[in-house]
Amino acid sequence: MKYRTLGRTGIQVSPCALGTMMFGAAGNPDHDESIRIIHHALDAGINFVDTADIYSDGESEEIVGKALKDRHRLRNGERPCVDKTAAFR
Repeated sequence: MKYRTLGRTGIQVSPCALGTMMFGAAGNPDHDESIRIIHHALDAGINFVDTADIYSDGESEEIVGKALKDRHRLRNGERPCVDKTAAFR
């Protein structure tokens, strides 16, 4: 996979991000299946994950955390980039 630099950060990210809005009660409530999807994306070279505290009232973030807990490093030794968007209510 080819990677791109994220703005001026110097961080290399995949051109495709994994969106996690549908992980949890608002979409797929099966945590194990969502974790398998995340692991598959990481194995495919995706290292950019989008999540937010409003996705299933934070449940999506919990799922992403579980998925990354034991797989916190990618094949190349780097860590995935997780984009957390804060919601103002």
